[in-house]
Amino acid sequence: MPKPKRNINAVAEATMTPPESLPEHHLIARLKQAAGKNLYYLDTAAGTTILAELNQVFRSTIWLRRGSYVVVNTNSLADRDNKLGGEIVNVVGDEKAWRKMVYWPKEFVKKSSYDADSDDEGPQMPPSDSEEDER
Repeated sequence: MPKPKRNINAVAEATMTPPESLPEHHLIARLKQAAGKNLYYLDTAAGTTILAELNQVFRSTIWLRRGSYVVVNTNSLADRDNKLGGEIVNVVGDEKAWRKMVYWPKEFVKKSSYDADSDDEGPQMPPSDSEEDER
């Protein structure tokens, strides 16, 4: 029997709104690769790669893509002796809203390829025939 629609909607709503602050042992990570059986390789803001397990609430409800962001609890699986570095406790749904929060890592901030202080003026048109005649 499939999950009730109200459960799916509640999980989707929880991922859309970012919390006011992150607890001490939670961090934001970028999904690198699926390892199978609800396990994912994640890149942290510090540059390390950890293996994390997807929380039971999100299984068969939310699908994750490479490059998406998640919140990982690094302390939840600390008592187990295994390769797991944490548990995925939330999925970043509305990335725009999450990026505005103060706890968003500076390493994950998207930079424009054409900044105002850049010397590059962006794509240029090829010279016209009249410009070539002047040379």
